[in-house]
Amino acid sequence: MTQISDRRLSSRAASALVLVSALLTSLVVLSAANAQTFSYAQPSAYPADEVIGSDEGATPERLRRAVVAFGTTEAPGTIIIDTGNTTLYYVLGHGRAIRYGVGVGREGFTWSGVQTVSRKAEWPDWHPPAEMIARQPYLPRFMAGGPGNPLGARAMYLGTSQYRIHGTNDPSTIGKFVSSGCIRLTNEDITDLFSRVNVGTKVVVLPKNAPVMARGGDGRTVRPAGVQPRPLGIAPPSGRQAMNLTAAQLY
Repeated sequence: MTQISDRRLSSRAASALVLVSALLTSLVVLSAANAQTFSYAQPSAYPADEVIGSDEGATPERLRRAVVAFGTTEAPGTIIIDTGNTTLYYVLGHGRAIRYGVGVGREGFTWSGVQTVSRKAEWPDWHPPAEMIARQPYLPRFMAGGPGNPLGARAMYLGTSQYRIHGTNDPSTIGKFVSSGCIRLTNEDITDLFSRVNVGTKVVVLPKNAPVMARGGDGRTVRPAGVQPRPLGIAPPSGRQAMNLTAAQLY
């Protein structure tokens, strides 16, 4: 009886080993097939509309940072600002660009032209220009850099003008016409753009009414960068302290 039992156990063990071996073989075949499938499914380096930024809460999809299809004759590394659609493009080349949502100049303060990045600063101090103080005398004359500063986490200064591409402490203003001519991004987006841009980078600012097809810098003539916007008289909010103002009220 002992010999018969041993034979039965050996037979069962052998059958179990065969089953396990078959299962392992199947798993190896499936894994190889999946790997082959995935290898052919890899996306291209810059697929159109590949979102690479955070959701930013309720930010519309068209204003979220993304790699998009973008035809232009401008060289890679150029910044193109589509004022009318409140978007900024960082040209990558090969028909691609990184799109960022921006806030731009309000009525009477939009401008267009070509500038270059003359200086970069992290957590910049803010010195409101005399023209802005004349319109809004309640503004502070100086505000140190930091989370409460309306220039946000980074700033890139455009030529010798008073215009900047900068962050903001009020991301709700992205996608709106709110500033005195500066271009603002969320702090996350300006930090990303700042890391890609060098001093001397070309910046093309398109007119507010520019056709969408012209936003790629296809040789369209734009107004000289020296053209200054027409100022608007804006009354200060009553009972409001300067240090409590949002970025929207500081421009």
